[in-house]
Amino acid sequence: MPLANPKAFFDRVREVDLLGPGLSVDEVAGCNAILAACAAWPLAHVAYGLATGYHETAGTMQPVKEFGGDEYLRRNYDVTGRDPDRAIRHGNRRPGDGIRYAGRGLVQLTWQVNYARAAKLTGVDLLSDPNKAMQLDLAARILEGGMREGWFTGRKLADHLPKTGHASRDQFTKARAIINGSDKAEKIAEEAMDFQEALAAGGWA
Repeated sequence: MPLANPKAFFDRVREVDLLGPGLSVDEVAGCNAILAACAAWPLAHVAYGLATGYHETAGTMQPVKEFGGDEYLRRNYDVTGRDPDRAIRHGNRRPGDGIRYAGRGLVQLTWQVNYARAAKLTGVDLLSDPNKAMQLDLAARILEGGMREGWFTGRKLADHLPKTGHASRDQFTKARAIINGSDKAEKIAEEAMDFQEALAAGGWA
């Protein structure tokens, strides 16, 4: 990965109180998986990818499954739920698809159409076994592809963040549209600013 000084990166992550004070093996592994998957990304994009993973996993940096029982998932995502037209538009055409293709990963991969995109990207049959999206290396690759290509809302990283140099807090705030409208946008922007500082300290190329 293009970090010239990984120690400086992790030291800075601890200093700004994102992770730690003692970094766990899982926290380091999660960061490293995202950094490896996003090795071709510019600084600001990587910072927002890390901040998104941090937020979506409640700071664990490990893949998580969407909170809520089967009835919650059926109601929100299934063709038998409260918005069948929306479910069909996103590929959930069969009863049970809302539960089968619920949110998983470092960023919540949801809907059959997105599992199909992720399967094509990774070469892994996620349609037959959606739980494979919980594997850290695959989850990191899904985060990379989804944020770069705009799977989740139609908005992608390049729509909001610079290809060179540092992003501003305002740019990071607006980048939340890539994932989930404006939900917790300012909080995640602050975390992205901290990750951006840590990446710069680590000499992200």
